[in-house]
Amino acid sequence: MLEGFSAFVIAVAILAIILVFMGVKSVSQGMEYTVERFGRYTDTLTPGLNFIVPIIDRIGHKINMMETVLDVPSQEIITKDNAMVRVDGVVFYQVLDAAKAAYEVNNLELATLNLTMTNIRTVMGSMDLDELLSKRDEINSRLLNVVDEATTPWGVKVTRIEIKDIAPPKDLVDSMARQMKAERDKRASILTAEGQRQAEILRAEGEKQAAILEAEGRKEAAFRDAEARERLAQAEARATLMVSEAIGKGSVQAINYFVAQKYVEAITQLATAPNQKVLLMPLETSGLVGTLAGVTELARQALSKTGSQP
Repeated sequence: MLEGFSAFVIAVAILAIILVFMGVKSVSQGMEYTVERFGRYTDTLTPGLNFIVPIIDRIGHKINMMETVLDVPSQEIITKDNAMVRVDGVVFYQVLDAAKAAYEVNNLELATLNLTMTNIRTVMGSMDLDELLSKRDEINSRLLNVVDEATTPWGVKVTRIEIKDIAPPKDLVDSMARQMKAERDKRASILTAEGQRQAEILRAEGEKQAAILEAEGRKEAAFRDAEARERLAQAEARATLMVSEAIGKGSVQAINYFVAQKYVEAITQLATAPNQKVLLMPLETSGLVGTLAGVTELARQALSKTGSQP
C-alpha cells in the first residue's frame, strides 16, 4: 500500500510539473500572443514571462508587432487617358493591436496586399499618364490615406506605401521619347534665335557707335581743315599785303616774287598730273635763278625793316 501511495505522489508531482510548464509562457521581443479560454479571446501576452491557466487557457495567435514590408506584385492598370501601364510597389505596415489583427480579419497579410492592389488601380486609374509619371509623391500620399483608413479596424497602422516602378508600353515610351526630342529641338531653336537676335542687336549697336565716332572724327577733321585754311589764308593775305606795299614803292623784286610763285605753282601742277609720265620743259636757267635771287633779296629787305623798327 505504501508503494502505491508513493507512486501516486510521484504521478501527482510529475503532473504538477507538467502543468507548471504548460502555464508558463515566454514571449519574445517584438511578438504578442493572444490567449483563448475555451475558444474565446481573454487576454494578450506581452514580451517577457507570462502565466496562463493550464488546460483551460491556450495560445490562440502569435502576432508579429514589428514593422513589416510587403511586396506588391506587378499589375497592369488602365489610366484615365486609356494608356496601359504596369505598376508595382511596396507597403510598410505595423500591427498595433494584436487582438484585432488576430480576430478582425482572416489572413492579415493577404487582406492588406489585396486592399493595396485594389486602391492602386483605383487611384492611378483616375489619373492621366503624364500625372502618373510626374506626381508619384501625390499617388503615394493618396494610397497611404486610403489604405491606412481601411486597415484601422484591423489594428494595423500602414506607415508608408511606395510605387516602385511605372512601366508604360514600349510604343508609348518611343512616342514619349520622340516628343521629348521635339521639345528639346524646339527649345534649342528658340535659344539659337534668341542668340542671333542678341548678336544682331549688339552688331547694330556697334555699327551705330562706329558711325557716331566716324562722324565726330569727320567733324573734328573738317574743323581742323577749316582752321588750317583760315591760317593759310591769313598768311597769304599778309604776304600779299607785303608784296603790294613793295610794288607800290617800285620794288622789282616784288614783281619777280609774284612771277616766280605762279611759275612754281604751274610747274608743280604739271608735274603732279596723273596723266603725265614725262615732262619736257624748256626753261631758261638764268631767268629762274634771277627770279629766286629777287625773292631772296625781297625777304632780306623785309627782315631788315622789321629788325630796324623799335
